[in-house]
Amino acid sequence: MPKIGAIILAAGMSIRMGEPKLLLPLRGQPLFRHAIDSILGSSMQPLYLVAGKYIEEIRQHSEDYPGLKIIHNPNYADGMSTSLKLGIQSIKEHVDAVMIFLADQPLISRDVIQALIEKYIECKDDGVRIVRPKYKGEAGHPILVDAVILKEFHSIEGDQGGKSIIQKYDAMTETVSFDNSMWGFDIDTPEDYLKVKLHLKS
Repeated sequence: MPKIGAIILAAGMSIRMGEPKLLLPLRGQPLFRHAIDSILGSSMQPLYLVAGKYIEEIRQHSEDYPGLKIIHNPNYADGMSTSLKLGIQSIKEHVDAVMIFLADQPLISRDVIQALIEKYIECKDDGVRIVRPKYKGEAGHPILVDAVILKEFHSIEGDQGGKSIIQKYDAMTETVSFDNSMWGFDIDTPEDYLKVKLHLKS
């Protein structure tokens, strides 16, 4: 069995939200904890969370996760790529693959995580290096990346994350399709937050 770790990117500045979105309450706990809970229900280890401006608040709300390693990104204002590179640098020597999560996607199902892991195990010997979900046909997160190509992420810059690397390895990418578009929904604005709360009540 390959060893698969996880990185949660949680260093965004919440500019469109107007307040720290990852700390907003959702079902009785801060929004960012939902991603952690989904990951802890899987076999993935180790688990790293990369935080920025609100790292102290995130630490305070994470004290009951002894297996969670929180990393500070002092360059969080320079975009998501800085967090992604920092997380990969921290985890790459310990895993065969890594699954990359966005902390503002609280509805990621454990079914999604397990399906991506199973697809990777099934296809890695055929040369597959990236596995990602499609929610009603639209590609999204989390993304599972083989350790062989993690070094490629050193070249990324700005707020584009790993898009250029994913495009480069398109021929070595497999997707898993899901009918529930809300599983991959990310919260950026007050309207998004309201939509998720209403969805959870329905």
